[in-house]
Amino acid sequence: MLDLEYQVVTFIMFIVPLYVLAFLLYVVRVLKGPTISDTVLALDSLLYDVAAFTAILALFFKSPILAPISIIIALWAYATDIYVAKYLESREMGD
Repeated sequence: MLDLEYQVVTFIMFIVPLYVLAFLLYVVRVLKGPTISDTVLALDSLLYDVAAFTAILALFFKSPILAPISIIIALWAYATDIYVAKYLESREMGD
């Protein structure tokens, strides 16, 4: 069992810098996105990565409270997609 925990910790220590780099790149794209579509895509990617990262942290810390939080973040990203799609559709129709 100890060997498995060591492998999980090693994996997480390898993944964390990659997630941090991805988060920084997504934030840059959200702030500098030339179009609203680029901004929404970067925000979606950021939120889904945060949800996945929270799920990984839930496994790492053996915390059952973090799993529903990752689900809530993913649902929030989905709701953001729906909201922006409705906004763009109404703007296209001229309402």
